[in-house]
Amino acid sequence: MKEISCKLLVIGAGPGGYVCAIRAGQLGVDTVIVEAGKPGGTCLNVGCIPSKALIHAAEEFEKVSHMAGGKSPLGISVSAPALDLGKTVAWKDSIVSRLNSGVAGLLKKAGVKTVHGWATFRDGKTVEVETETGSQVIRAETIVIATGSAPVELPFLPFGGPVISSTEALALSEVPGKLAVVGGGYIGLELGMAFAKMGAEVTVVEALPRVLAQYDAELTRPVVKRLAALGIDVMTGAKAKGLSTQGQAGKGDALLVETADGKNAKLSADRILVTVGRKPVSEGWGLDQIDLDMSGKFIRIDDQCRTSMRGIFAIGDVTGEPMLAHRAMAQGEMVAEIVAGHKRNWDKRAIPAVCFTDPELVTVGLSPEEAKAAQGEIKVGLFPFAANGRAMTKLGEDGFVRVVARADNHLVLGIQAVGQGVSELSAAFGLALEMGARLEDIAGTIHAHPTQGEGFEEAALKALGHALHI
Repeated sequence: MKEISCKLLVIGAGPGGYVCAIRAGQLGVDTVIVEAGKPGGTCLNVGCIPSKALIHAAEEFEKVSHMAGGKSPLGISVSAPALDLGKTVAWKDSIVSRLNSGVAGLLKKAGVKTVHGWATFRDGKTVEVETETGSQVIRAETIVIATGSAPVELPFLPFGGPVISSTEALALSEVPGKLAVVGGGYIGLELGMAFAKMGAEVTVVEALPRVLAQYDAELTRPVVKRLAALGIDVMTGAKAKGLSTQGQAGKGDALLVETADGKNAKLSADRILVTVGRKPVSEGWGLDQIDLDMSGKFIRIDDQCRTSMRGIFAIGDVTGEPMLAHRAMAQGEMVAEIVAGHKRNWDKRAIPAVCFTDPELVTVGLSPEEAKAAQGEIKVGLFPFAANGRAMTKLGEDGFVRVVARADNHLVLGIQAVGQGVSELSAAFGLALEMGARLEDIAGTIHAHPTQGEGFEEAALKALGHALHI
């Protein structure tokens, strides 16, 4: 059995793991990274990147579809378009492949040794990796656990046949005629809206009283409006109960649902997409061989991502919410610098969260309700895109930018936006919170015209009592 030693061992080459390894390598730390699949983890291979590719393709198809028959207000008329989902998925796969190669190249450039296989703990300093060529033992001074997360499977709707997770949804060769989406969170709505634009008849089943429940109702209202415009049937307060007895795709499958009024219903569906959340990958790598404190199903960490065992860190989805790739990356970079002897800490207050529905949602910091509970008196400024020239020229007038600040000193506590393409405003929003901006700082920053970013300045002006364009 081969043995190697290193200063830092990273288990998992997702966004958190590979960033940690690259930064450690840049700092001269002898680093090994272990990954059973392709580099990039869920995000690059079956999550963030491929889903955004599919969403973009769906948006483009819908745009062209609206131009057919001269229905576009832009005066553009084309013949009816056709979609070859197989080619779309192949294009998506080519992007993923290029990025896989890019991550592998960056690891190599940083001097990181990559071991392909599944790592299992022997003790707090040693793991055994099952590779294609046999077992390899790796001994390390410090270990970073970055094993990520996986889709939650419902016991009464196990994955297989017509029941799919987001992973299978991103690899379909044909658009389902009828698609039932179980779970009205961001993953379910992102993919549900994309397939609706490509021609699927979509029904969303959500157990809570409203979809996107992690966001406030004012922010999600434009998304709910768009769901209706796309012909998506949204069943709230409804619970999926299982499959009907047919049991084979294309042969009369139906999703059994208990509706909000307690009645039973059957939804005919070619595919049933289950998106009820993600769970940490905390089994199968020898957790029982080490003694880590847990927080529910997640590994408990401190503000420097240290676990309860000396010399073991944990980052990313395996440590809990928010399960965001950029959170994992920030944690990974920090841990690498700590291992290299630098003084670092991490503040999660300025992490943007983006929902790539149509329209898109962005939140950073506290919502008005959260800010009021934490700080008391607040100021809120909201500027609608209906009054923004750039939004008008893009046929994207639905939505707004909202800024939340303390009433006494005008310190910005949170920023939210909903609208076409607002994901690109997340950097400005995050920077404002990270820099400790006040309303006057944002209002006094010259924003280019005509851009949707002007809505940010105007929202701050509105909170100060003197918006210029509304």
